[in-house]
Amino acid sequence: MNRKNIAFWYIFFFVFFLDLTTKYLAENFLQGKTISIIPNFFDLTLVWNKGAAFGMLAEAPDYVRKFILVGSSIVAIVVVIVYFLKSKDKLSYVEIFSLSLIGGGSLGNLYDRFLLGQVRDFLDFYIKDHHWPAFNIADASITVGIGLFIFYELYLKKKSIINS
Repeated sequence: MNRKNIAFWYIFFFVFFLDLTTKYLAENFLQGKTISIIPNFFDLTLVWNKGAAFGMLAEAPDYVRKFILVGSSIVAIVVVIVYFLKSKDKLSYVEIFSLSLIGGGSLGNLYDRFLLGQVRDFLDFYIKDHHWPAFNIADASITVGIGLFIFYELYLKKKSIINS
């Protein structure tokens, strides 16, 4: 197995296990309570999210919501893995890192949606009464992975700032 394979799969499963571990800890230690980490800015609090980002689809019938959210997670994982396997020799480490963040995060949320029917969120950022929707390690990994991939493809790759 070459270094790019090892890097991809290690990061992919590291993100997945980190996500599941932190969700497990949140579920077991935050049940019914909030822990203030940075007062008036960041708390740990358990929120069960039936929907997607920002609670989208939370009010949809269970069969519709589950079909769309489980299906989109499966598609994301398959697309990431197939893209990696077909392109790994041409991909930079930045692309591999971003793809593994997306894939591992998608697998973490798929686990919750498929087995629990909802996602465990616990990272709560806010200013006074204005809260950003709570999220988890999987959500953060997917967001960072997508942002990094797009930034690399649009700006860095063409300028050859970062080499493979």
